[in-house]
Amino acid sequence: MHAVRLHAFGPAGNLVLEEVEDPLPGPGQVRVAVGAAGVHLLDTALREGFPGPGQRPTVLPTVPGREVAGVVESLGEGVDGAWLGRRVVAHLGFVPGGYAELAVTDVDRLHEIPAALDDARAVAMIGTGRTALGILQFAEPGPSTVAVVPAAAGGVGTLLVQYAKNAGATVVGLAGGPAKTALVRENGADLAVDYTAPSWPGEVRAFLAGRPATVVFDGVGGEVAREAVALLGPGGRHLVFGWSAEGLRDGRGHFVDGVSQSVLGPVMLERAGGLRALELRALTEAATGRLVPSVHRFPLREAAAAHRALETRRTTGKVVLEP
Repeated sequence: MHAVRLHAFGPAGNLVLEEVEDPLPGPGQVRVAVGAAGVHLLDTALREGFPGPGQRPTVLPTVPGREVAGVVESLGEGVDGAWLGRRVVAHLGFVPGGYAELAVTDVDRLHEIPAALDDARAVAMIGTGRTALGILQFAEPGPSTVAVVPAAAGGVGTLLVQYAKNAGATVVGLAGGPAKTALVRENGADLAVDYTAPSWPGEVRAFLAGRPATVVFDGVGGEVAREAVALLGPGGRHLVFGWSAEGLRDGRGHFVDGVSQSVLGPVMLERAGGLRALELRALTEAATGRLVPSVHRFPLREAAAAHRALETRRTTGKVVLEP
C-alpha cells in the first residue's frame, strides 16, 4: 500500500508518500480500506516532535493520522464477520496510521457510517464533531445567547455556528479574510467579521447595539481572543478549547482572564457519557442534516501541502486526505 511516512521531525516537507507493507489486523482488530483520513492541527505539532497532551513521544518512522473512514476489508481473529464490507469510521486514539491506503484499528472503535454521509464528512464528525458537541455541553445556547465564535470558518467553528443558530442564538462569527467570512455567513451567522481588520471589535459592538456577548467559544487564543473576551458582559463565559488556544495563557500556564474555562478533558467526557456517546451523537447530527461539516480535501500524496495550509490558516472546515 501507499502511506505518508515521517522519518525525521521537522517541517511539513518531511512527510513523504512511500510504498510500505500492508498492516495486518491482530485479534479484535479490522483493516480498513481508507477513503478519507482526518488531519488535525495537533498532527503538525507531533510532526515537529512535540507530544500532545497525555501522549508519549512519537517513535519514528511513523505514519501520522488518527481519524479514518472507509470500508472494512479484512478481519482479525475473533471479529464478527458481519463487519466485513461495511462502511465505517473510527478515531484511532493515540495510535497513528491514518495517512494511508489501509489502516488497522480495534473493532470496538468502529461506527458504521450513516448512508447520508460520505467518508470525508464522517471523518469530520468523528473527531471535530465530537469536540464541538463536547464544548457545547458547557454553554448550551438558546434564544437569549449572544455567541462570539473566533475561527468560525474552521472545522469546530463551523459546527458551533450552525448549532447555536439552530438553537435560536445570536451568533457573531470571526474569520480571517473575505472568503472565510463568506463561508461563515453561509453557515448562518448573524454577523460575519474579518478579524484581520483592526476595526472589527467596533463593528461587532455596533451590530450588537449595546447587547453584551454571553459566551465566547475560543479555540484560537491570542489577541483575537482578548478582544472577543472584552465583548462579554457580567456573567459571560469564555470557553477555551483546542491546541491553538495555548496562546491565551500567560507564562505560568494560567488563563489570563478570570472568566475563562478550559472545557476539554475528563469533565467533558463524564458529562457526555464517554467518547463513543459523543461520536455517535455527532454522526447522528450530521446524518439528519442538523449539522453540516465543512470539509477541505487534499489528495493523500499532498499531505505536506495540507499541513502547510493548516499551519498558515489557509484552510476552511475539517482538513481531510483522500487516497
